[in-house]
Amino acid sequence: MNDYSYLKTRTSQRVVLAFGTRPEATKMAPVYLALQGMPHLKPLVLLTGQHREQLRQALSLFGIREDRNLDVMQERQALPDLAARILPQAARALKEMGADYVLVHGDTLTTFAVAWAAFLEGLPVGHVEAGLRSGSLKEPFPEEANRRLTDVLTDLDFAPTPLAKANLLREGKGEEGILVTGQTGVDAVLLAAKLGRLPQGLPPGPYVTVTMHRRENWPLLPELARALRKVAEAFPELTFVYPVHLNPVVREAVFPVLKGVGNFVLLDPLEYGPMAALMQESLLLVTDSGGLQEEGAALGVPVVVLRNVTERPEGLEAGILKLAGTDPERVFQVVKGLLEDPEALARMRRAKNPYGDGRAGERVARGVAWRLGLGPRPEDWRP
Repeated sequence: MNDYSYLKTRTSQRVVLAFGTRPEATKMAPVYLALQGMPHLKPLVLLTGQHREQLRQALSLFGIREDRNLDVMQERQALPDLAARILPQAARALKEMGADYVLVHGDTLTTFAVAWAAFLEGLPVGHVEAGLRSGSLKEPFPEEANRRLTDVLTDLDFAPTPLAKANLLREGKGEEGILVTGQTGVDAVLLAAKLGRLPQGLPPGPYVTVTMHRRENWPLLPELARALRKVAEAFPELTFVYPVHLNPVVREAVFPVLKGVGNFVLLDPLEYGPMAALMQESLLLVTDSGGLQEEGAALGVPVVVLRNVTERPEGLEAGILKLAGTDPERVFQVVKGLLEDPEALARMRRAKNPYGDGRAGERVARGVAWRLGLGPRPEDWRP
């Protein structure tokens, strides 16, 4: 690995945390807060603005302010156009912010584009939540490719689990540059669930929380919505709550199907605190989100995953996740079957959380300090 010991010549090393979406913001918040408490490190926040209001709401919950915002968001933007806007603006911003070290998170287009920009500027990059793999470049799309491409460029890989580390080792990454930290999203959701309150005006539970927005599921959204409508009609005593993504493609697909169903509440995206509180109070989560798989596990809430594969198989092995696929009839049968089987739900609730212990942000911060010659190398987290 390269030697960055020259960075010690400055009184305080600038660590730029770059992200663009609300899930990245919530999962990077514990890292930012931990870096604030480290001597000789100064965390700065660079936003690309893939999300806007949702992103700022998440940051405000944790008391974090942005230092720079590229504000690249455009309605119905094409991915190549978005990448073309992020790359040169991020490179320029990193130089102007005086970055000594850059941290990116997860698998968004921001993740890869900023990592590439930093690499081209000769800046070391650490990847938080590195090493997750679904094994298919088509699912999730384009996230699986973003994640793999980012890990080619990194100086440090912060793997959330031992399995993620094993994936990186199989791909030829050196063990010295991989730290197993646990999932920072566990840190975030545990804190948010304490701070958050259920959305005002929500009908009484029990609740089933739904989210669907993955790009590869867009053609299937109307049929998946019909499958969940059938489930809701079969369980009128339950309240199904769906905070619908602001992307017009998603809203135009699901609103015509679900609007008007008496026990199906369609909301705008919730701030992170109320969303965490809603998840914690839910009987079941039904989602195609990656982060909600881990958050559900952290909160002890069973999760039905609307994907054919998942890059988070630890939850399947632990028994807290159930993979339903994307065939609407199978989704109907899986969700209906679980809601009819209280003992199966209870077994899922008792499953051990394989994703973290609430101290991942601290381990990432200590890893950055070690890489910059400011402290010892932290030990790997073990479930």
